[in-house]
Amino acid sequence: MPKSTVIEKVETYLWDKWLIVRVICEDGTIGIGEGGVHGWQFPTEAMIKTITPYLIGKDPSKIEHHYQYLYRNSHFMGSIINGALSAIDIALWDIKGKRLEVPIYDLMGGITRNKVRCYIHVEGETIDELISDSVEKVKEGFTAIRFQPYSSKFFTYDSVSEWIDDAEKRVSAVREAIGNKIDLCIEIHRQMVPSESIMLGKKLEKFNPFFYEDPMLPDSPEIMRDIQEKSKLPIATGERFTTIFEFQQLLQHKSCSYVRPDLCLAGGLSGCKKISAMAESHHIKVIPHNPLSPISTAACLQLDACIPNFALQEYTPTEKIPPKSELLKKPLKLNKGYIEIPTGPGLGIELNMKTLKKYPRIEKILDTPLKNDGSVADF
Repeated sequence: MPKSTVIEKVETYLWDKWLIVRVICEDGTIGIGEGGVHGWQFPTEAMIKTITPYLIGKDPSKIEHHYQYLYRNSHFMGSIINGALSAIDIALWDIKGKRLEVPIYDLMGGITRNKVRCYIHVEGETIDELISDSVEKVKEGFTAIRFQPYSSKFFTYDSVSEWIDDAEKRVSAVREAIGNKIDLCIEIHRQMVPSESIMLGKKLEKFNPFFYEDPMLPDSPEIMRDIQEKSKLPIATGERFTTIFEFQQLLQHKSCSYVRPDLCLAGGLSGCKKISAMAESHHIKVIPHNPLSPISTAACLQLDACIPNFALQEYTPTEKIPPKSELLKKPLKLNKGYIEIPTGPGLGIELNMKTLKKYPRIEKILDTPLKNDGSVADF
């Protein structure tokens, strides 16, 4: 067993669009984490700096205790706080794995699979562009693709029936182009009210979607259950949730077929392992949300490796191009739609520190979409 050590320093990096954290111990062990309040990196960094004085001099192995102490410190909780705590949690697990010289999954029950099946985002403004990207991703070896069944003109439709008809045509075209051996994942991004989601779901049922993601705002589990029952599509949701308690409500109301916890937002590895166990008890599988950097992907892989109810892993095409492709000294191994589980200690990754200095922070631009009548739409 390694000798005890304490946390000596916490560093934050506002890198491109992401927030990266390094927790440094007095023995030189460094843990890596990422804060996941997507688009609000600066206030999340401020939260990490606020809690850093507590962490200095503390034993990094007391992961659960530190989370509880910091989370319950105030009357008020929320995404900024949990984004910061998630980054610290991931970094502390990375430290523990490195000091014990084992992957994190070994500390969470052991490995259940050697590789992780991914779905990849496909895009296209026109139907032809959408088909082209979908076919290309299938040629690369992916067996599951995800896309939004609408173009940027979605917000200019005057008729719901026109929008639903267009969405059906786009999904139909992709299904015909790639065949039935590929899973289609349909992303709505909370752009519809329940009645519209039910109407569209009934139209899409014949295409056998793997999941129907966020067909409405995720704040009313009972209503979302109604959508799933009436549309007859398996709903996937949860990327906005920050605690196990929100997921508990979702599961209790039987509102979905897949949960989508974000490891950089919903309590890190600790919180998402709990969420996965809760979902398992309801016969629900896990599809981790992963729109961030390869650090988030590496953390997801550690969870995917040790839970029995893993389904799919979100993977973005941007991981293969700069700046993301330059973040790790040895990129994660993607082969024919599967990522290999890293076998190194902790997260199994090492940062390229030169890259952190190469790409400056990108300021968030407030570009909330507006509908045809000038009213505000949900992002």
